[in-house]
Amino acid sequence: MKTLKLLIIGLAVLYLNVPIHAQTKPGSLRGTVTEAKTGETLPFANIIIKDKGGKIIAGGSTDFDGKYNINPVAAGTYHVEAAFTGYSTVTINDLMISPNIPTIQNFKLQEESAELQEVVIMYERPLIDATKTSSVTTYDRNYLPPLGSTNTQSKKSRKQSTTNVAVRDATSVAAQAAGVTVNSSNSNIRGARDEGTVYFIDGVKVRGSSNIPQAAIAQTEVITGGLPAQYGDAESGAIQIPNQVNHTTPPAPAPVFQPTRSVVNESYSLIKEMPFKRVSSAPLSTFSSDVDAASYSNMRRFITDGQLPPVDAVRIDEMINYFDYSYPEPEDGEVFSMSTELAECPWKKEHQLLKIGIKTKSVDKENLPDNNLVFLIDVSGSMGSYDKLPLLQKSLRLLVDNLNDRDRVAIVVYASASGLVLESTKGTNKQKILDAIDNLSAGGSTAGGAGIKLAYKVALDNFKKGENNRVILATDGDFNVGVSSDEGLVKLIEKKREDGIFLTVLGFGTGNVKDSKMEKLADHGNGNYAYIDNLMEAQKVLVHEMGSTLNTVAKDTKFQIEFNPNQVLGYRLIGYENRILNDEDFNDDTKDAGDVGSGHSVTAIYEIIPAKGEEEMPAPPVDPLKYQQKVVMENPELASEVATLKIRYKAPDSDVSVLRSTVVPQLQEDAEVSEDFKFVSAVVQYGMLLRESQYKGESSFDNALALAKEGKGEDPNGYRGEFIRLVSLAEKLDKRRDVGMR
Repeated sequence: MKTLKLLIIGLAVLYLNVPIHAQTKPGSLRGTVTEAKTGETLPFANIIIKDKGGKIIAGGSTDFDGKYNINPVAAGTYHVEAAFTGYSTVTINDLMISPNIPTIQNFKLQEESAELQEVVIMYERPLIDATKTSSVTTYDRNYLPPLGSTNTQSKKSRKQSTTNVAVRDATSVAAQAAGVTVNSSNSNIRGARDEGTVYFIDGVKVRGSSNIPQAAIAQTEVITGGLPAQYGDAESGAIQIPNQVNHTTPPAPAPVFQPTRSVVNESYSLIKEMPFKRVSSAPLSTFSSDVDAASYSNMRRFITDGQLPPVDAVRIDEMINYFDYSYPEPEDGEVFSMSTELAECPWKKEHQLLKIGIKTKSVDKENLPDNNLVFLIDVSGSMGSYDKLPLLQKSLRLLVDNLNDRDRVAIVVYASASGLVLESTKGTNKQKILDAIDNLSAGGSTAGGAGIKLAYKVALDNFKKGENNRVILATDGDFNVGVSSDEGLVKLIEKKREDGIFLTVLGFGTGNVKDSKMEKLADHGNGNYAYIDNLMEAQKVLVHEMGSTLNTVAKDTKFQIEFNPNQVLGYRLIGYENRILNDEDFNDDTKDAGDVGSGHSVTAIYEIIPAKGEEEMPAPPVDPLKYQQKVVMENPELASEVATLKIRYKAPDSDVSVLRSTVVPQLQEDAEVSEDFKFVSAVVQYGMLLRESQYKGESSFDNALALAKEGKGEDPNGYRGEFIRLVSLAEKLDKRRDVGMR
């Protein structure tokens, strides 16, 4: 009797059309997005899954190869939309997502030159899937005739409708699968035992005839030859016929997808571009190194979402340093190699560009120091969206997969309060670490200060000299409880770095990004700051660049350039606005500066006005000095030198700096311009255009695009190719802004 009551309740729920997605095993949606005309893939296209009422259920974006994979998605029927700025949006209506198995849906987008339009396609599943090679056969309600209809249809009606399978129950549906025969007593699968056949009705495993009315069935799945491993009970035994449906445990709800990016609550530090300086009055230019690249991935997030970034979100030095350049490896005994290149300025022919770069020695993964890592994870309510905590969890899984048996990991979380959710655990116990990451959920306010204190305490308790002792803070940057002011947090982190514990900051999410705070914390924590906008970026930062991200080989690294007034009238450092030092700070070992990891490179660009350009840079409008007179040294040996580059740095465990220097020779008329120089000058032009810089000269997206293509080179990871696509897309957005379409 109890069983009968349960069955009646279940049938009532089904008849009332209560959504059953939460009761079914989830499936997934994957595919490729291409350009219809050329067939080229479209990276970072948005895929949005909506229910029939138009509510957004889940979403994602394509990777570098134009592929996407949204997982999990509750089984059911949805409207799926593919969108990419500059292309018509394509919507597939009534797409059936099957449980347990991936649903494949590719998109071809048409480029639009005028107003964007939407293309809507009614999805129809073919009766026979020619590409299907597995023994899983799925039938949805469209394959069953309407209640009250006859079992016969004309050829014409069969062509116009997918309602072609004249069956009533699960057993009859099973008979439609290849190799299945049905008699009055049971079903039989050719080449398989009876107990090797499994039915799923709406994602629920059924043993025999369910007696559920057809109108209540959305989908029936037949699996022949035994259950795959993904079902978890391949040795479940014979399937005989109890009249009962046992619903499985509901899957976790799909994350809410938010395709519209808002910058209302995002904060960026004000950037005031460096002006040209006259060598006669300011011969020295001094700044701290910077290996952060967060601004580039954050900019990419805006562009791929169809809007230009705020000007203060564009830090050109970080865009430059996102890319690797062909710098030589350091010689034996040296920490750095030093490189310089001088050529004509592409956006102002009368000027020159000076590219300076350093590169640290690369270290094999096996030779990296052991890691004592503390993941400090923001699980506050603001981290609830799909591009925050869920993406953070997937990103940390990539890092955990690359830990060795000597590494240790602890996890501290903070929201309304902070807590230790995983004690320091060896890297060999990956499953324990992954379980702790997977069990995180978002909620509450943001007690960031308390979390940072606890994380540093855990790191100090497990500290070992010579190891990479580091806190990895993962957050959207919002701190509103406890020690929350920038000054308070900076003082706390500065004090802890003296203990030899460095800080890496990973930024996530949109609409609430506190970029200014995250950058400041990383700078003062002897660490680096990266913004993770997708899993590909997480792979770059935490896997490909793991050594440079986590292994500091030179701290407090400073640059100082002395320009020769015989060669240079004026100069302008492009970027590094928040890294400028006083000239006297260069020799002061108590002054903090940037840190560089193993295999990292640092690149800086100067725009130079040659000494013959007096008319471009007249004497400054100040009264002549009465008591001082500057004398330019007339030395033939120095006449051909444009500048001298000096670098100071400290070993990670030292408080005394080391000095290195090299000379920049004058420009040779027949000098060949390298691919790296062309590409970096394209990045600079692009950055100035996004910033609407007063110094952009004759810069244009077309010029930047041409230079980037000339300087693309081998591009093994595809980063330069991605930049080329971003330049092309930004040009379209810029044109629309000019006509009021932003």
